[in-house]
Amino acid sequence: MTSEPAAGNCLVANDWICGAYLRSRGPELTDATLQHVWITVLSVAIGVAVALPLALLVRARPRFAAPVLGLTTLLYTIPSLAMFSLLLPLFGLSAALVVTGLVLYSLTILVRNTLAGLQAVPEEAREAARGMGYGPLRLLWEVELPLALPALMAGVRIATVSTVALTTVGALVGKGGLGNLIDEGLQTTFKAQVLTASLLCVLLAAVADVLLLGLQRLLTPWTRARSDRAGRAAL
Repeated sequence: MTSEPAAGNCLVANDWICGAYLRSRGPELTDATLQHVWITVLSVAIGVAVALPLALLVRARPRFAAPVLGLTTLLYTIPSLAMFSLLLPLFGLSAALVVTGLVLYSLTILVRNTLAGLQAVPEEAREAARGMGYGPLRLLWEVELPLALPALMAGVRIATVSTVALTTVGALVGKGGLGNLIDEGLQTTFKAQVLTASLLCVLLAAVADVLLLGLQRLLTPWTRARSDRAGRAAL
């Protein structure tokens, strides 16, 4: 009598799609998702904070371009297992280990896009600002960064989506957010857990990209106006 309900239970049958898993593991999925989001946001935020000074240094001192861009590219090519192993003596098995590794991976994208955005600022805009009495800091904050924002935000979007994916590797040290569930599910062949955690990673990446695109459009209204004028001209 009890075999039929058991057979109909997707957890017992180990189905890929299982509503019972979502109902019974809701808190676990929420905690893993929150950890994933926290690690991603912190890593990208620190990456931007590090990339901006590096891009400014390269723009001001072009001779540093090859070393800085070469180093960030080299860091991106290091396999994640090797990266975490190199950082392990400094940070131990902690979230700081994962965040530091993700920051280093994000730099190659963020530095290049920030530098490209700054270099694309028209020189006449700088000259006009200087003529109005803008000092270096005010020129950077009120003229150069706003004009460089589309390229910078494009880099942030790419880095964020990449970081969402790479955060799962943090499961190697137990700090991988949804990656912990994926790793555990693979080891125990728990299909519903693997599929659910993987789909949540994809959903996080998609939502993050849409939100950042919306933020970019909000912060750069002149690009929308330019697109609208181009669309009307085409009609």
